[in-house]
Amino acid sequence: MRDHRRPDHRLPTSPGFWRSPLRSPWFTSVLGVVLLVGITVLFTTGLASYAAYNPGLSPVNDKTPDKGLLGFYLFAWPTDPPWLYRLTQGLHVTLGIALIPVLLAKLWSVLPRLFTQPPVRSLTHALERISLLLLVGGALFEFTTGVLNVQLDYLFPGSFYPLHFYGAWVFFAAFVTHAVLRVPAAVRNVRRLREEESDLVSPDPAPPTVSRRGALAFVGGGFVFLLATTAGRNFDGPLRATALLAPHGGPEPGPGPGGFQINKTAASRGIDTTETSDEAWRLVVEGQGRTVRLSRAELLRLPLHSAALPIACVEGWSTSDQWWRGVRLRDLAALVGYETGAAPDVMVESLQRHGAFRRAALRDNQVRDPRSLLALFVNGEPLTPDHGYPARIIVPAAPGVLNTKWVARMTFGEL
Repeated sequence: MRDHRRPDHRLPTSPGFWRSPLRSPWFTSVLGVVLLVGITVLFTTGLASYAAYNPGLSPVNDKTPDKGLLGFYLFAWPTDPPWLYRLTQGLHVTLGIALIPVLLAKLWSVLPRLFTQPPVRSLTHALERISLLLLVGGALFEFTTGVLNVQLDYLFPGSFYPLHFYGAWVFFAAFVTHAVLRVPAAVRNVRRLREEESDLVSPDPAPPTVSRRGALAFVGGGFVFLLATTAGRNFDGPLRATALLAPHGGPEPGPGPGGFQINKTAASRGIDTTETSDEAWRLVVEGQGRTVRLSRAELLRLPLHSAALPIACVEGWSTSDQWWRGVRLRDLAALVGYETGAAPDVMVESLQRHGAFRRAALRDNQVRDPRSLLALFVNGEPLTPDHGYPARIIVPAAPGVLNTKWVARMTFGEL
């Protein structure tokens, strides 16, 4: 007959249930230090990505209108350096995917703590348990929704933007709380100044099949593999072909001047060639009570300028600099009476009739930048339909969705 006073090692609430010899304060602490640095970078670059949309400028740019105090840090997104968004968002997505093995190993290493009995031993222990539950749930939610967004698989209910934004704040609050409570012990464990007593160490460990350092090497190998199969989408040339996992596995466009990444095709947005023909299409420019309508031929008679700028997307891909040519945005503002140095904000509307960012707002600093264009050509040839023919916006350092394609109307004025 079994002694009911002794713990049943068949239950996860018993320390004897968890027999892996790999679990230890040192193993968990090494993973925790890596995540401490990595998640801090992810959170910082994520906030930068949100600021890049200039959500305080116009409701059409703001996908989290109820953010309240969470928007305390927002600032006018700059246009210099022109590769800024390419760097911050590429780092955010690439690092986020590469950290998945580290995160999973860390969650596995602390799994016994989720079943610790009694559930609460003190106020500090209660805070640690709550932060751990929110940390685990938040991490799984943020990484899962992020990966699905990169792959364009929106299996979750609601919009990605508010889900990921609010989830990030909940997750990071739990992360900071947990870090404050655990970092001192983690540093001691990593440096082996003092071996911490821990419920992570099994009282009856199974025979080891790999050392703890070997297990860390395996996790590090997973990090390097995901890094190598993701980072290539931020570069051109042969390295781009190594990006097997990101973003969303779409084929590369063919060769030629328009042979660089496309996210939204003309067909997917219902753009009909009859409305983009030279006979039918007109750009409407409005501001200060004035309205100007311009055909593509009339735009071509205006002063044209060139700029070498990349396109960078929230999904983590980017292009190298493409050579754009068109009319400066500030020159279009001048057509409705604004002086070159006083060009205001602008609301840009596309011919597309559905989908996010059919309308997008640009700040005055973006309009005034001499590299900001209503592009008519790319790499020496007219825009292709999928790249926004007959005209598209290109602005330095702006997220790709703000570089509106198939432009139909531009309304200048304070937003």
